[in-house]
Amino acid sequence: MEFEITKEYIDRLKILIAEDNSDELKATMEPLHPADIAEVMDDLSMEEAKYLYLLLEGEKASDVLIEIPEHDRRRFLKVLPPELIASKFIEYMDSDDAADIVADLDEDLKKEVLKEIEDTEQAGDIVDLLEYEEDSAGGIMAKELVSVNENWTVATCLKEISKQAEEVDEIYYVYVIYDQQRFKGILSLKKLILNSTNMKISNLYNPEVIMVRTGTRQEEVAEIMDKYDLVAIPVVDDIGRLKGRITFDDVIDFVREEAERDYQMISGIAGDVEPDDKAWELIKARFPWLLIGLLGGILGALVLGNYEAELNSVTELAFFIPLIAAMAGNVGVQSSSIVVQSIASGVKDMDTTGKRLLKELMVSFATAAIFAILIFIYNFFVMNNMELTLSVSISLFIVMLYASFFGTLIPLLLNRLKIDPALATGPFITTMNDILGLFIYFGIGKMFFEFL
Repeated sequence: MEFEITKEYIDRLKILIAEDNSDELKATMEPLHPADIAEVMDDLSMEEAKYLYLLLEGEKASDVLIEIPEHDRRRFLKVLPPELIASKFIEYMDSDDAADIVADLDEDLKKEVLKEIEDTEQAGDIVDLLEYEEDSAGGIMAKELVSVNENWTVATCLKEISKQAEEVDEIYYVYVIYDQQRFKGILSLKKLILNSTNMKISNLYNPEVIMVRTGTRQEEVAEIMDKYDLVAIPVVDDIGRLKGRITFDDVIDFVREEAERDYQMISGIAGDVEPDDKAWELIKARFPWLLIGLLGGILGALVLGNYEAELNSVTELAFFIPLIAAMAGNVGVQSSSIVVQSIASGVKDMDTTGKRLLKELMVSFATAAIFAILIFIYNFFVMNNMELTLSVSISLFIVMLYASFFGTLIPLLLNRLKIDPALATGPFITTMNDILGLFIYFGIGKMFFEFL
């Protein structure tokens, strides 16, 4: 059942914290999910959240820490001593989560925390994971897994699994290896249970397994797991040694982060920023796109200035400037968003740039024709000016075609150049389409009204 956080609940917690009533606070927190506790802490002051958090024990404390948003977690960990971070939180985490936490720490604090970890094997796993690039399979994998040797019997395998399972939260697959940790395949638990205890693992495992290498990009890992409906995938190094596994929750975290970053980019915010970041950081993130918007506005004003006399002669032309600009921007963003989405999801049914452009042009041609006819009908009966009616309708048709073509081509080119195509869905494409849309509109108007 979903827990609802109310103002009365938060006020009650604040009173208990002020009264130093740790026993009742512990009892209150006990039934809550770690995600709910993290949400509760977000409504408290830093000191109140720290007091509440330090009452938690063991795995629950580590699970809550993982659920806290990164920007809040960084600030929170800065006020805790390294020995407490190591003993109370890190030692209860899986290696991938622990590595993520440690990676966010300042260099000096990071070294101190690693020194304070009593389990040297876990500390070694964390150090190993920190060596991989953050956006690679090695950077998001966990070291904890269950592995068995292909030369073992079922009886030996069952004993080893029971020992190794203590370190693994969820057993999705049993991985089969041979000498020097070289990966061979996966073992079905059903086969393991149903076969004779004297049977060798080499006769039971499945060698046809989808795997990724430590250097594989996170985007590719997500695409593979989505395509083959995998809950976990093994990670091997360049010589085939089993190094870890990636589970679906790791991929979900990555996909969510990418979606948030793309949304910021679409909204005209550069860089990875959070609401609680310093004002200067937020200004820097917004400034580049706002500058583009300003320059675009200046260029648009210059275009209008060049046709000032003509606008004075045919004032009706000015009525449709917002329409042309809005339709150009909207169509461009729609086209670019569809292409960016197809690139992000790994769609393979349109393998070449030419095919994608052709398909989008067919769609935009039909759409532009419909809207050009609609605006023609409106102007024909309302404006009573055939030159204006024709110029607006033809301009709208051409502008929508151009904007769709531009919105499709730019993200494809950016993707070819290994640049995030989400850049094409932001203010950049909207501004460009606005300006060029005005040029097209006034060019068509000049032809019909014999400007200059």
